[in-house]
Amino acid sequence: MLVKPEEQMKIIMKGVHEVVNKEELLGKLEKSYQTKTPLTIKLGLDPSAPDIHLGHAVVLRKIKQMQDLGHQVVIIIGDFTGRIGDPTGKAKGRVALSDEQVQINAQTYCEQIFKVLDSNKTTVRFNSEWLSKLTFEEVLQLAATTSVARILERDDFQKRYNRQVPIGIHEFFYPLMQAYDSVEIQVDIELGGTDQTFNVLMGRTLQKHWGLEKQVALFMPLLEGLDGVEKMSKSLGNYIGVSEPAEVMFKKVMEVPDKLILKYFELATDEHPDEIEKIKNLLENGANPKDVKLKLAKIITSLYWGEEETKRAIAYFEAAFSKKDIPENIPELLIEIGAETIKDIIPQLIEKGFIKSKSEFLRLMKQKGVQLNKEKINEDDLDRVLMNEEVLQIGKKRFIRFIK
Repeated sequence: MLVKPEEQMKIIMKGVHEVVNKEELLGKLEKSYQTKTPLTIKLGLDPSAPDIHLGHAVVLRKIKQMQDLGHQVVIIIGDFTGRIGDPTGKAKGRVALSDEQVQINAQTYCEQIFKVLDSNKTTVRFNSEWLSKLTFEEVLQLAATTSVARILERDDFQKRYNRQVPIGIHEFFYPLMQAYDSVEIQVDIELGGTDQTFNVLMGRTLQKHWGLEKQVALFMPLLEGLDGVEKMSKSLGNYIGVSEPAEVMFKKVMEVPDKLILKYFELATDEHPDEIEKIKNLLENGANPKDVKLKLAKIITSLYWGEEETKRAIAYFEAAFSKKDIPENIPELLIEIGAETIKDIIPQLIEKGFIKSKSEFLRLMKQKGVQLNKEKINEDDLDRVLMNEEVLQIGKKRFIRFIK
């Protein structure tokens, strides 16, 4: 442990929404520093939604920062709790996952989290290792650690109870089981989003009951998506996926609203707090937000794709979105940006009269008569995902701009 506790606190607290509690965290860091013993950092993952975007990665980035400080990271895949289904934020209970689906989702999750975390410094555990072995007597002892009134403090349970929406008794066990993971692993710090407050704090309650040192709870804020309003979500289409191609990721970061530039630096990068303060000063002193956003796009893309892919993404962006030789007033085609490919929009091109048939379009492609952003494309590019304001040219005079 080479980094002093005060400096570790500065890095760890960057962008944090809430910590329970700060004095305990500093005490743990000081003890860790003096004894040269790494802290155990926990993140529990529900394997029901395997597609990770930058919003999900906010917590992962914070864990990576603590990992780089020398601490031990344990990712707990909730394969056992996934059989119940986490009721968080739902008006009714979530459908339990099959064992097969849990395993498939868990594998996908692991592939994606290691785009952020160092796999050599991360332990992945499945909570079925210990939860499936509890006897009924032990389950009753677990249930006795809290009251129904305490469980009903959780917002989603309270809302469902007040609306007389059925709540299964088994659902009450979800926060208890997730908290028991912290007892089993003897966690020092657990992270979660602000929507996981109840579950994470329950871990502190159970550790105290079992006579263990209570974990520090770190809560990260939710990250708004590209619309600048709603929480980043794939269903809303305002997301930046960690597995999206480098050029798509770069372009999407350039679409981040100016008001969120600093928040993205804080939550979506590993930049030091001192560096972020410099960026804040630049913006306050009149720096062009586009130039700062260009820096942000480079940093985020390189985190997931490395320097070479990022260089190619920059070159693509500069070529694709320059106005050279493209008429100003050209027809626009409304599509689902970031989700539709060239192949997907061929029927629309026919319907709008830009082409007569699919065969004509394919023939023009073979003859090098189709360009996307002034670059010739061929049949190998049919699965290319289209982005906002890209321009398709068919022949010499037909131009179409794609908009969302």
